[in-house]
Amino acid sequence: MSAIHSTAVVIESPKELKLSRLVLDAPKPDDIVVEIEWSGISTGTEKLLWNGTMPHFPGMGYPLVPGYESVGRVIEAGPKATIPVGQRVFVPGAKCFGDVKGLFGGAASHVVVPSARVTALSEQIGREGVLLALAATAYHVTQGNVHKQPDLIIGHGVVGRLIARIAVMLGHQPVVWEVNADRMSGAKGYQVIHPDGDARKDYARICDASGQAQVLNQLISRLKHGGEIILAGFYDNDIAFQFAPAFMREVKLRIASQWDPSDLNAVKNCIDAGLLSLDDLITHHRSSTQIDDVYRTAFEDARCLKMIVDWRSEK
Repeated sequence: MSAIHSTAVVIESPKELKLSRLVLDAPKPDDIVVEIEWSGISTGTEKLLWNGTMPHFPGMGYPLVPGYESVGRVIEAGPKATIPVGQRVFVPGAKCFGDVKGLFGGAASHVVVPSARVTALSEQIGREGVLLALAATAYHVTQGNVHKQPDLIIGHGVVGRLIARIAVMLGHQPVVWEVNADRMSGAKGYQVIHPDGDARKDYARICDASGQAQVLNQLISRLKHGGEIILAGFYDNDIAFQFAPAFMREVKLRIASQWDPSDLNAVKNCIDAGLLSLDDLITHHRSSTQIDDVYRTAFEDARCLKMIVDWRSEK
């Protein structure tokens, strides 16, 4: 079998990024080869990888291929693979780049990945399929429990919007705080306000999707007694807060980790049933030809909610 090549985004070192032609690991019997159509850029974890502030995780290091939000089509399937050739799939990353680390390994024109790792998509889901991981992350915050939906959400980025949309889907009307004027619009069934315009101090459950650790004391001051704060962002600084106000309110603090397969299946079912919309979340769509500019726009332009890279020209 001839070697499989892929054009991939490679972060060589902090803020040094380029496209490289890589040889992929040979597929195993249960592997599939996916020709990627679109991949998303995360302004959370990928930005930390790019600027060099990512806390250490297993598999962390440079050079690396980032990305965990890819949609493509199966072009080869091993004899033990469970996904057929021709199926469109969501790929949450891959580790198939030889000596180049795959953290998370989805920003490439082709990947080799175990078939059990991908999720089959209907043909009706096109480029919006890259949002499946963020939708699952938002769902994981409360795991669809109607009684645990947040009253207040911090941040009107993609994850904040999806948390709010899931809450609305389950019959709630949360408030969202946003300080950036470019991100105030786009609410569907909920209210977006600047925190200075909100006098409430009786929120039962606040979810932070901003990733800004310094807001914690402000959030504690807005809770009712026994209220809960859910940390749903990714934080590169230590989490600290004033103890006395938290003590007096008997605050609960919970960290929402990454999604698991049940979250992914749940949101996929909601999307397929028309209950959860992914519309109007992708704001920028570029080819891979000027990849450094593409990533800088995703990370530095507040008007960019979600940037996706179109790999179809690499075929």
